[in-house]
Amino acid sequence: MGMAINAVKDGQADAAVSGGNTGALMAMSKLALRTLLGIDRPALAALLPTLGDQDCVMLDLGANTECDAQNLVQFAVMGSAYARTVLGVQKPRVKLLNIGTEELKGTDELKEAAGLLREADYLPFKFDGFTEGDQLSRGNVDVVVTDGFSGNIALKTAEGTARFVTDLLRRAFKSSLRSKAGFALSQPALNLLKVHLDPNNHNGAVFLGLNGLVVKSHGGANPKGVANAIGVAASMVRNDIIRKIGDDLDNFRAHAFNEAAQ
Repeated sequence: MGMAINAVKDGQADAAVSGGNTGALMAMSKLALRTLLGIDRPALAALLPTLGDQDCVMLDLGANTECDAQNLVQFAVMGSAYARTVLGVQKPRVKLLNIGTEELKGTDELKEAAGLLREADYLPFKFDGFTEGDQLSRGNVDVVVTDGFSGNIALKTAEGTARFVTDLLRRAFKSSLRSKAGFALSQPALNLLKVHLDPNNHNGAVFLGLNGLVVKSHGGANPKGVANAIGVAASMVRNDIIRKIGDDLDNFRAHAFNEAAQ
């Protein structure tokens, strides 16, 4: 992992992809590549399947267990650039993960971040308030922003639920001869469900906010999953995501400076 990251640092590679330990990969990446100007902490972002026409971006997924309002705003800027790059959405819909959609709910950090994002209407995304955990897969949001503690729990819960549903269906279809016949008839629909829930089709979490591109592949990914993670890295290189994040951060800081000077 260290050799791959150093290759990015030295300009010998455009991106690094690894299926190694997440914590070690993050620590080495941050130490070698450093964070972008205007980013306090890098965030781990990934795509989640939805019922909509495309996936949604979610961050942070475990890199930072505690985040203040400024961290969440920075995550929103980075997640928006990621959505524009990977999903092709020109003005992504951004929401903060919360325990309710009402403005009065949530921690002080969430409320402050929401206020800052509402005022940042000059940035290339649309802040759309709060969302709850049961809405993550509905397809009504492009970027979900949260701290790493809540994000990791939400991600693991979603993965566990997907496995629960598939295992439950498998058990049900094996319960009787009639069920087995039903399984044969419904095979095309079940194959579509399997493709949609297969984590290998969404493999490739990204460390956003660094002076270099590092993609984390799931340790148990199959060849298709590894190829997908490499594809994510290649897409970000082609679309120059680091420059996009830097431009958005410069724009945000410039507006904040002008408002403070007034």
